[in-house]
Amino acid sequence: VFRYAIATGRAEYNPAADLSSALEVHQSNHFPFLKADEIPDFLRALEGYSGSKLVQIATKLLMITGVRTIELRAALWQEFDLDNAIWEIPAERMKMRRPHLVPLSSQAVDLLNELKIMTGNYRYVFPGRNDPNRPMSEASINQAIKRIGYGGKVTGHGFRHTLSTILHEQGFESAWIEIQLAHVDKNSIRGTYNHAQYFSGRKSMMDWYSNLIFERLKRS
Repeated sequence: VFRYAIATGRAEYNPAADLSSALEVHQSNHFPFLKADEIPDFLRALEGYSGSKLVQIATKLLMITGVRTIELRAALWQEFDLDNAIWEIPAERMKMRRPHLVPLSSQAVDLLNELKIMTGNYRYVFPGRNDPNRPMSEASINQAIKRIGYGGKVTGHGFRHTLSTILHEQGFESAWIEIQLAHVDKNSIRGTYNHAQYFSGRKSMMDWYSNLIFERLKRS
C-alpha cells in the first residue's frame, strides 16, 4: 500500500519500511557512498564548488539518475528526448550490452537544458576540456568530490548505492530499482527487462527521489 502511495504521490515516505529490504540491493558495490543524513552537507559543499560548472552539473545528474559514471560522461545529445523526459542509452554504451531507458525527472531536464546552452553545439553533453571531440575525463567527477572535501567518503559510483539504499528502505519495488540501475538479473526480473516494462513506475520513483534530493539542497 505504501509503495503505491509513494509512487503515486499520495505519501512522501514509507513509515513501515522494512529495512531488511536494503539487503536485497545489488551486492557488487565496493565504493564509498553517502548515507541519507549526509546528503545535505554534501550538497552544500557541491553548491560552493568553484571549479567547472559542467562537472558540478554532472555530479548532480549522477545523484538523480542512477546511471554509471561512464554512461553519463560519454552521453551524446542525440540520446535525449527532453520534451518527453527520456534518455535512451544504446546497447553498445551499456555494461550489460542492453539498451537502457532512463526516465528523467523535471530537475534532471532542467539541468540538461542548462547544459544545452553550454554544450549543445557539441556531440557530447560533457565534452572534454582539452578535446571537445572526446568526453569529459574519467577523473573529473571524483576530483571535484575530493576538492569539496569528500575524498574517500563518496565516489561518482557511490551515488548509485545511496539511491538504491534509500529507495529500498522507502519500499519501492525492487524490480524498478534494479532496472533503473541497469542490473540484469534474469532470475529476479525474469525477462521483463525491456523499454516498456515498469517505465511509468520508475518515472514516479525517480521523480520522488529527485524531489527528495533537491528539497535537501534547498534546506542546505
